[in-house]
Amino acid sequence: MNSVLERYLPESAVAPCFDLIRTHRVHLKVVNERMTRHGDYRLLPDGSHQITVNATPNPYRFLITLVHEIAHLIAFETYGRRIKPHGSEWKHTFQSLMLPFLRPEIFPSMLLPLLAKHFRNPKASSSTDSELAIALSKFDPPSDQSILMELPLGTVFRLKNGRTFKKGHRRVKRYQCVEIGSGRLYLFQPNAEVEVLN
Repeated sequence: MNSVLERYLPESAVAPCFDLIRTHRVHLKVVNERMTRHGDYRLLPDGSHQITVNATPNPYRFLITLVHEIAHLIAFETYGRRIKPHGSEWKHTFQSLMLPFLRPEIFPSMLLPLLAKHFRNPKASSSTDSELAIALSKFDPPSDQSILMELPLGTVFRLKNGRTFKKGHRRVKRYQCVEIGSGRLYLFQPNAEVEVLN
């Protein structure tokens, strides 16, 4: 297990993450990247705990996702299965689990203030915190993708699934974009990664 963790986590986070995994009897699976989620937690029929985390070369995203999913396990065991998945019990658990990791030996100094802000009231996904998501993306490998919020109004772009859209105006927190093929409107997070076509 340590060799797997060493491959995906910041060096100083390996031992404490291994302790969490061992203490809570987690079966960790590192899986190919999924578009819809960074990770998930499941209680298996035999009573064991399975956590999957997307394989990513970004050790900081991997760490946040792993602790996020372990927080689900601990919150459900502590407060019962009827709690909301991302309710106050989970938020409190996630905050307390992440606190020991918010150190300069683990995270770069540029991320620490954004993480401190994020963990005052953690979201269901770090991707919905645009400022943090954009900062985390700086530690991803180079890509031909662009960040939606940085593109001019009217830019035509494509998603990884091949669908094409035209960027519209910002509506509160997200951008309203029209799908080229259907004319339907969709809302996109500002930090959505897209391929520019025009």
